[in-house]
Amino acid sequence: MGIDDRAPMLAPRTYRFTDVDEFRSSIRALNVEFTPLVRKIAAEQVILNLPGCNVSFTKAFPRVIDAQLAPNCTAVGFLMDDHEVPVRFNGAQRDRAAIVIGSGGGAYNTFEEVERQFAFVVFTPEVKDRGWPETKASFRIAETSTVALHQLRRLITEVIAAASEPADAIEARLKAAAMRQSLLGAIDAAFAAVVPARWTVRPNDERHLKIFQNIRALLSDDLGQPIYSEQVARKLGLSVRSIHDAVQRYRGMSLHRYLRLRRLWLVRKRLLTGPESVKSTALAFGFWHLSDFSKSYRDRFGETPSETLERARRT
Repeated sequence: MGIDDRAPMLAPRTYRFTDVDEFRSSIRALNVEFTPLVRKIAAEQVILNLPGCNVSFTKAFPRVIDAQLAPNCTAVGFLMDDHEVPVRFNGAQRDRAAIVIGSGGGAYNTFEEVERQFAFVVFTPEVKDRGWPETKASFRIAETSTVALHQLRRLITEVIAAASEPADAIEARLKAAAMRQSLLGAIDAAFAAVVPARWTVRPNDERHLKIFQNIRALLSDDLGQPIYSEQVARKLGLSVRSIHDAVQRYRGMSLHRYLRLRRLWLVRKRLLTGPESVKSTALAFGFWHLSDFSKSYRDRFGETPSETLERARRT
């Protein structure tokens, strides 16, 4: 998607969320599907539109993410904080100075166990001929130097702060163009400082990600039916162990724990639309033991399914 040069520039917008049901990613070029791992959040996204690129700074919450970039874009992302619990990106979990990149239509998934902060710079149209790593169907991850990562982090903070300062139209346009050039230069430096790292081989191997995506697609076909590992393995021509290992690697948890979390979240999303009954919704997603379902739902979301439904009907 393009950026309208006539739109107001240097006016970052801040979106805050305290309710997981209301969270929506404001990064327009990135389609994000998530499963929360907590029921209470304090999330924030700051979005800055510059000519030819968007800058986003996100304070996120524990969750599982599947994301896909829009066509004709290049996105570069990196963490804005340090934590003893690394993010699991495309099946790899390492505490390193990492930077990720994806191009039009590229996909990635993450498992974020704790609250983290990260930045994305999305360029439209795609960035080419700058010596950045080439990508195909999925995002790539690279290990850069700590110095280069810190420079990127500092620049993001400075750009957002400077964009909040008053400026007339001419100054704003000139400053916005200069900011974009600074971002390109800092990303150039980060990719120039990339070092070979064995741990990046697996997350950059699209064959492994494709296997997992096939598993995910098959599991998502009908979440209302029982899932048997043997049937999934037979349909995909894989071993049961390979199925479980792939889900553990990309989801950070066992197959059946993830399916239960995903089903509970989908039930909640459906209840918030005000369907006919809790029972029919639970059954639609494979929960036949209603008392066990209600307890799991209450433990996960802090209220009963009927309370969710009643609240939806009042709004």
